[in-house]
Amino acid sequence: MNIKKFQATSEKEAILLAKEELGKDAIVMNIKTISPKGIFKLFRKPLVEVTAAIDETQAHNDGEIPSNDNIRINPQLNSSFNRGFHVNQSKEEVGLVKEPSAIEEKLNNLQNMLEEQLIKTVKHEEKVEVKEKKKVEELNPNFSCVQLVYNQLISHDVDEKYANQVIAEIDPMLKKDTTIDYILGNFYQKIILKLGQPKTIEYSGGKTKFIYFIGPTGVGKTTTIAKIASSYKVEKQAKIALMTSDTYRIAAVEQLKTYADILDVPLRVIYSETEMKEAMDEFKDYDLVLIDTAGRSHKSKEQRDDIDKLVHIVPEEDREVYLVLSATTKYKDLIRIADTYSDIVNYRLIFTKLDETIGIGNIFNIRMYTNAPLSYATFGQNVPDDIEKLDAQSIARQLLGGNE
Repeated sequence: MNIKKFQATSEKEAILLAKEELGKDAIVMNIKTISPKGIFKLFRKPLVEVTAAIDETQAHNDGEIPSNDNIRINPQLNSSFNRGFHVNQSKEEVGLVKEPSAIEEKLNNLQNMLEEQLIKTVKHEEKVEVKEKKKVEELNPNFSCVQLVYNQLISHDVDEKYANQVIAEIDPMLKKDTTIDYILGNFYQKIILKLGQPKTIEYSGGKTKFIYFIGPTGVGKTTTIAKIASSYKVEKQAKIALMTSDTYRIAAVEQLKTYADILDVPLRVIYSETEMKEAMDEFKDYDLVLIDTAGRSHKSKEQRDDIDKLVHIVPEEDREVYLVLSATTKYKDLIRIADTYSDIVNYRLIFTKLDETIGIGNIFNIRMYTNAPLSYATFGQNVPDDIEKLDAQSIARQLLGGNE
């Protein structure tokens, strides 16, 4: 008998994990809820743990009739295991079930006793948790307000780890007579500090600065470049040039060429490191050279190496690198992308498509995860509009449920 435990955020997910690893003939032996531990456990979600077993001899003999042991053990829990899943069992198979032996009856009685004890334990844990929550509320009148802030952060997709981190840093500052305004003010200031001061393109009108834009396909790099180029040329009268190494998509080159024509700035298409060096010499009298790169797959090492070589042609003091991310991308994918490009170079963060999502927690999550400075945010396709410096105060207000 092979017995294993599986944990997930719901009973169904845990059962699916058991089925995937042990097979469809696995039997659920036990299901329990695991309450989180620690100071802020009341802000963390409980896990469901499923204990499942599979008869190894049965697993290796496909097509044989299941043994009586597997059919008789804990039928109540086993029905929970198969809830929502299709189970094939013919009438002939059911008819072959034998009457339980004396040993099997003892095992079933033991199982029933264990189930009763489990129910008592769960009820006891629930009572303890309620008592602990009441105790916390009595000792700390601010608990309800803090919990409200926590729920607000989670509703905006802030990762549980970072929400708890903010609370842990605020908690020592609060006293019994602390007002709600004071509590919210502290959270507001703490989030702003963690977001940090945004860093945008540094333009002084001196030495040529090469600005790289990297990131996956479809996040809006080319449009973002056009917005920034237009802004610096019109508002600061900077001498701008454009370059692109995105030779994999003809449409991308044509799009940037259209913008270059409208802005009346030169565009150079780069096919090799040698051409990059030639372009650097060609544009040495320009203030800013904005470089569009191909939206490569973050899973391809060869493609990452190409970008790495292109970036490092320019000395570190003469370049800035911006990782362009979509605010609509799932957090797990954002982590993979950020990890991939962190192997290449240090970067600043640009978030696009803020107009397409109401959950801005990922901005806070990736800032915390990478420690990379924030810079710009875009919220539409209009050039040169729909772009601005990321406003930490605005993000903090939204995360806490205030107006934009």
